[in-house]
Parts: sequence; structure tokens; C-alpha cells
Amino acid sequence: MGQAAQMNLVKLSVGTEDIAGLARWQASKRAQGADGLPRHVTRMWPRRADEILAGGSIYWVIRGAIRCRQRILRLDGVTGDDGVRRCAIVLDPEVVATAQATRRPFQGWRYLRPEDAPADLSGSRRGEEALPDALSAALAEIGVL
Repeated sequence: MGQAAQMNLVKLSVGTEDIAGLARWQASKRAQGADGLPRHVTRMWPRRADEILAGGSIYWVIRGAIRCRQRILRLDGVTGDDGVRRCAIVLDPEVVATAQATRRPFQGWRYLRPEDAPADLSGSRRGEEALPDALSAALAEIGVL
């Protein structure tokens, strides 16, 4: 039997203003598991878990556009204070900036095929000053970014 094809997730980062804000939140004890790794706890367990764990990432939508991603390391089962079992998506702490891709609001997470995922920004572009949100969104809308 062959190895599972890779699949990614895309998720809104609600209340986050920029990539640095996401990184700050994930560095907090509240966002980390006992192992110190950042995690995102979700009510649903991905049905395509094997594909996600075959090298997939979570792409974060911040202020209406995908702006970064993190590699998914594993999926852990966790039980909340309410006794409900949930899925903790355990993440690599490295946040990788990506080209921006506009996304409309949605609930939960969605699958994102590798061929539809925005490219990582090259090392030479990571330190660049971010474009104003309106300009970035307009360029992404017409496919320039």
C-alpha cells in the first residue's frame, strides 16, 4: 500500500491582526500543550488525518487572507473540562510567511490541496515591509500575489 497523499488545512485566526500576533499567542502557555508545542483545539477530527500527517500544514487566514502556515506535527485527542473529546492539532512552532491569498470568512477549518496553497515567501522577501492590507488584498484578488 502506498503512502497517503499530502493534504493541508486552512483556518481563520480569529482576533489576530498580523503574523507576529499569531506567534505571540502561540508562545503563551495557554496555547501550548504539556510538551510546549503550540496547538489548536477543534471540535471535529479531520477525516483525512493520514493525508494531513503526511507532511501537511495549517494555513492561517488573518484579516481576510492566508498569510502564513505551520507544519502539522500530529493530532492528539484531548478531553475538555466539559467532558467532550476534541482534536488538538499540534503544530511546529515555526510560522512560515506565505504569499497572500484572499479568503472569505468561514467556520471551522477546510481542506486545502497542496496545488491550491499559496507559496512560501522566499527568505529574501520575509523581512520586507508588508504591503498595506487593502493593496495586498486587491493584488491577491487579481492573482498578482
